[in-house]
Amino acid sequence: MRTPTFSTALALAALLAALPAQAQQKLVPAQSEIAFLTRQMGVPVEGKFRRFDAQVTFDPKQLTAARISFTIDLGSATIGTAETEAELLKPDWFDTKKFPQATFTSTAVKQVGAGKLGVAGTLSIKGSSQPVTVPVLLAPSGTFTTATGSFTLKRLDFRIGDGDWKDTSVVANEVQVRFKLTLTGVAGM
Repeated sequence: MRTPTFSTALALAALLAALPAQAQQKLVPAQSEIAFLTRQMGVPVEGKFRRFDAQVTFDPKQLTAARISFTIDLGSATIGTAETEAELLKPDWFDTKKFPQATFTSTAVKQVGAGKLGVAGTLSIKGSSQPVTVPVLLAPSGTFTTATGSFTLKRLDFRIGDGDWKDTSVVANEVQVRFKLTLTGVAGM
């Protein structure tokens, strides 16, 4: 004779086995990119970060439970010349000895259209934190989902370009950040 506890355990095990397993959500770095664009003396200057990581917990049917966070290795910035890249590591710019990473942590995710999200969160760079809302377009393709978007930040809000570099007529205050992130395990909307 089966006891109610054993029957309940069997029913629970059968129910869990019948549920689809949620695939682990991971960033595919080789198919992802984080880039930035600014202007120096009116001339566009573009760069990229070579190393970054993301932790994603996202179910389009439960957006209130979504959690998205990024870490970006500031020392991995590439901008085209070794001299400029070495300058970015110094205290007036990213100060990578003291602040090796930039981070973003979501606080809310809302659907704003078909396949479109507004991801609000906190961006922290060089010891300064600012709230940002990032528009994101999700595009599923086979086993991958690509998240793309861009937003503009003001570098002086994060003390990027201190000292002589505060002059916005030399280096613009506005920096456009663009991203293409390829993820596995993200269900379509």
